[in-house]
Amino acid sequence: MVPAPPRDRPGPEILVAATLIGLFVVAQVTDQWLFHHVVYSGIYDHGWGRMLRDAGYLPVWALVGTALVLQDWVPRAGRAFGRATRRGLLLFGSAATGGAVAEVLKLTFRRERPGLTDGVHVFRPWSDHPFSTAELGLPSSEAAVAFAAAAALARLFPESSLLWYMLAGGCALTRVASGAHFVSDVVLAALVGYLAALSLWRRRSPRSGAVSEGDA
Repeated sequence: MVPAPPRDRPGPEILVAATLIGLFVVAQVTDQWLFHHVVYSGIYDHGWGRMLRDAGYLPVWALVGTALVLQDWVPRAGRAFGRATRRGLLLFGSAATGGAVAEVLKLTFRRERPGLTDGVHVFRPWSDHPFSTAELGLPSSEAAVAFAAAAALARLFPESSLLWYMLAGGCALTRVASGAHFVSDVVLAALVGYLAALSLWRRRSPRSGAVSEGDA
């Protein structure tokens, strides 16, 4: 008797996305309580707080992406510049895409930041500044940038993936503790960033993976 083939198990990407969606649903009903209890208004008065927030600052990843390009481009080895840009472009492209998608979703969902509403979910009408994301919070653009960069770096350097996600998580935590965002804002941002990096990773050419140490 021929044994039945094993059933396909969901890949880690599906599990991660499903987990974030579940956390987003839970956060929706706990946002107000968390807004009043997860508070550290002076978090950005500390260097470590500002450092964690900077993980969501796009120019940081432009700089790191440029460093990767310079590291991979070795003219004396005859490597084409286009090939050398792949890791740097993946990193910067992921972070930029995550942030851009977050901005579009802010305009779509139009949920105001918690500091304006004492932690209550309030949605701005379309008649009020229809094309401005100022004071809109769902999802957090900074957290989306941080998680997109973390997801890209986790693909490029899997041995240190935990470090990158901890950095992104720290950025998200500062946005909540400072009162700038609901927890659901940063959870949705994590999903946006993760999917942005995953999409670009899957679109890369078969030969555009991480450059081995021997090629550097």
